[in-house]
Parts: sequence; structure tokens; C-alpha cells
Amino acid sequence: MAFRGIPAEAFDFFEGLEADNSKAYWIGNKHVYDAVVKQPFVDLLTEVEAEFGAGKIFRPHRDVRFSNDKTPYKTNIGAIAVKDGAVSYVSLSTEGLFVGSGFYRMEKEPLERFRRAVANDETGPVIESLVTTAEKAGYTVGGEALKRAPKGYDAEHPRGRLLRHKGLYLGRSFEPAAWMGTRKALDRITKVWRGVAPVNGWLVANVGGSGTPEG
Repeated sequence: MAFRGIPAEAFDFFEGLEADNSKAYWIGNKHVYDAVVKQPFVDLLTEVEAEFGAGKIFRPHRDVRFSNDKTPYKTNIGAIAVKDGAVSYVSLSTEGLFVGSGFYRMEKEPLERFRRAVANDETGPVIESLVTTAEKAGYTVGGEALKRAPKGYDAEHPRGRLLRHKGLYLGRSFEPAAWMGTRKALDRITKVWRGVAPVNGWLVANVGGSGTPEG
């Protein structure tokens, strides 16, 4: 089915779940979740697969094994499309949409390749320039980062901010708006992902594979 946007009822569903994060609410409203939350994301991933890769919708249940918060359900829906190691992510909650792309979590060997490329005086300035350009265009930089330079790297390195990253992605947030319920949502989401393409191209060329956000 063609993607037609995300119905306003999706926000209503999550408002209800925030107020009553219980199995009773979930079971009683599962048909609503399937119709106005999950199905639009299924349709979205189908439409973008050719350009951005195969998609996956994250499970709605929280992993509460090591958390003091035992509420059973996530109050957002998240999905990814993966191509050439780059992860394109989109999430909906009562706060609106978050759309991002990049390498969310790098394992040991890819991470070391990333650090060497950032520190290199030929490849490093390129990624620094790409990230700076994206920030000026309204993107925010995310990804787990150390508090100080990793072992073996100069604490005063001019690209120290990037060296500290263990994952690197760029994204934009959008507050709830009428366009989210229309085809315009597809245009906005893919525009963000395409805007990160230069950074992802550098990451693919210099790092290789990547990790994905937790599902």
C-alpha cells in the first residue's frame, strides 16, 4: 500500500499509552496501533527500500531487565532502513518526528578505522567540513561519545570532538504538524536522509560497516 502519511490518531494512541502504559491499554488498543501507527511505517519502508535499503520496525516492548523503569511499552515507534552500512532512522512520538542517518554504533575494528580516518590530515578535514556544513543546514550531531580523546590520540587534537564519537549520526526533529498526515511526510523524511548522504559516503568509504540502533 502506498504511504499516505501518519494519521493524527497515531499521536492520540501514544498520548493514551503515556497516560496508561499497561498491558490492558495495549491489548485494548492493539488494533489502533496496527492501523494508524505500524501500518504507515510499513508503507513508508516499502516506498524507500529501493533507495535506502531494507527496512525494519523496532519492537514495541521495552527491555526492562536492567531498568528501574518497568513500564512495558515504548512510547514511540522507531524504524530503520539499512544500505551499504548506513542506517536511516525515523521515530514518531507525541513530541513529533525524529529523522536521522549515519553510523549509530561502531564495533571495535570499525571504530578504530573511523578514528584513524578522522585523525588523518587528508581524510579528517573532509568529514569535519561535511559535519560542519550539515550543522549549518540545521542538522544536529548525535552518537555516543567519550568525555575525552580516546587512548593513543592527542587530547588537543583539532578534530577531537569527532574523535570522541563511538557512533556518528545527523538528524532533525519536527514537532507535530498537519503535513505529517500527508504524502509530504515522505518528502520531508527522505530529504533529511539525502542530506546526510555526503557524511554517510565518507563513513562507508573510510569505515565500512556500522551498527544499528537498539530495537
